[in-house]
Amino acid sequence: MLQDLENNFSELEKKILLLQKNYKNLAGKFSELNIEHEELKERYDEERKKNQVLAEEQKNIKLYSAISGNPEHNRLMKNHINRLVKEIDFCIAQLQNSGL
Repeated sequence: MLQDLENNFSELEKKILLLQKNYKNLAGKFSELNIEHEELKERYDEERKKNQVLAEEQKNIKLYSAISGNPEHNRLMKNHINRLVKEIDFCIAQLQNSGL
């Protein structure tokens, strides 16, 4: 009976040591993955910013193309001019309302 208890205790001790080893391995892996996640988040933010800059550049190129008379972008130019006219009208209305 005592021998069985010692064997059970020995088995439990082995299992606990194995669990501790696995826990340390998983904690290390978690730490590595956390670092990788942060790096990927930073790269994503950088790429998103680059994408926004490129989208703005593309928009400007289309606008310049429309200004230069490219027929493919005439509608874009008209829309841009209409938007600018609306902004000017809005500013004039604000100036009139403020009494200037």
